[in-house]
Amino acid sequence: MFKIGCLQFSPVLGDPAATMQKLSALLPQAAALDLLVLPELCNSGYDFTSAEQAWETSESVGDSQFIDFLSEICQKHKYHIVSGFNERSGDQLFNSAVLVGPEGYLGKYQKLHLFYNEKDFFQPGQAGLPVFEINGCKLGIQVCFDWMYPEAWRVLALKGADLICHTSNLVLPGLAQRAVPIHAMINRVYTITANRVGTEGELTFTGRSFIADPLGNILEEASATGEELLTGEIDVGLARNKQLTVKNDLFLDRRPADYTALIETNHGG
Repeated sequence: MFKIGCLQFSPVLGDPAATMQKLSALLPQAAALDLLVLPELCNSGYDFTSAEQAWETSESVGDSQFIDFLSEICQKHKYHIVSGFNERSGDQLFNSAVLVGPEGYLGKYQKLHLFYNEKDFFQPGQAGLPVFEINGCKLGIQVCFDWMYPEAWRVLALKGADLICHTSNLVLPGLAQRAVPIHAMINRVYTITANRVGTEGELTFTGRSFIADPLGNILEEASATGEELLTGEIDVGLARNKQLTVKNDLFLDRRPADYTALIETNHGG
């Protein structure tokens, strides 16, 4: 069994040092896990007041106090972390998520589908849809509004992901909480949505982080407002069984030749 969890909490907008201080008290609670997932833009907060604030709270992957901080925690407690990350790359910003372990930084995903005002600060991701392996579990990553796009979830499943980590700052009440378990079911994967709580500016974040299994069942769910650690165990063998009936396999029954509309770019006029 692979032990996973997510930390639902409220980062401090525009103050990475304060957020790290807060995490210092919270992260040791996850010491028994293999993997912990943190919310979107965990190092910076979300509802920036200006482009300058977004830039000033960003860091590059190769020179990041936040990633160094996570690496130290992972090394001390022998687990891995997926965390939202305000990433600076050259003169551009990306709404990213990083995978960090006892050995340090392992990889990243850059959010493909930007939501609302995010388009004022970030570029769409350029790092594709990578799948990583830790302790025998293959995992993919999505960030918040990516929940709306089934293509991304299916690609990660086709690449062998057993678990999809969904680091989030959800503000549309209940929508992702209903949709993500369906993605879990129709792809036969585990999902873990690490949402945040609290308010920034006019935004109120919806909490209710959760873990879902390959049958779409909610295994664990947090409250709408509290700072909480959710934990659970997953069986990667269940995610790798794509046999629906004795005559139906989720992937072998696909008809890709009939899905060509997915790669056309002129939909919607």
